[in-house]
Amino acid sequence: MTTIYLVRHGENDFTGKRLVGRMPGVHLNEKGKKQAEDVARVLASKNISAIYSSPLERTHETALPLSRLLNLPILPSDGLQEVNYGDWQGYTVAKMRRLSLFKLVQASPSKVEFPNGESYTAAQQRVVSALAEIAAAAGDKKAVVCFSHCDVIRLAIAWLIGMPLDAFHSLTVDTGSISLLLYSKRGNLLLKLNGLPGEF
Repeated sequence: MTTIYLVRHGENDFTGKRLVGRMPGVHLNEKGKKQAEDVARVLASKNISAIYSSPLERTHETALPLSRLLNLPILPSDGLQEVNYGDWQGYTVAKMRRLSLFKLVQASPSKVEFPNGESYTAAQQRVVSALAEIAAAAGDKKAVVCFSHCDVIRLAIAWLIGMPLDAFHSLTVDTGSISLLLYSKRGNLLLKLNGLPGEF
């Protein structure tokens, strides 16, 4: 049995305004830094054996306070990387809504592959495989923390609970939130979705 704390990165100045995707140089703002400190303060007491993160700056910066408190390295995981939105990367919300593909993104995301990017299906398979590998590497009765991104976390949780990919947008994963997963030989469970640090 392995416990996985799945954390969305803290807020940045583009949150809710622009699809930054894998753009480099996107850093936490002051609120995001506070969210990272709150996450670290709560999870530092959870007997964490390893810390994993998407390689992007905003996830690494969210993981850093916990890494310092526990004196554990931040292990990069490409499986936790943001969805590759291809040509959509950097688009504002207003621009995305004007595109014909946007309706399909909202209604049938399982059918979407972003131009010069990846599909939601491929992204889901990637993160699901990464979490399974992380759980297996951790071993029995261990807890790990994985820092990732909104859509990636929602895709992982949708798979975990048997939700169709086309419904994954209905899940809420706020910046600085913690979702709690349990991996075991008898099956995998979602114990908490989108929790605030104070709830742990």
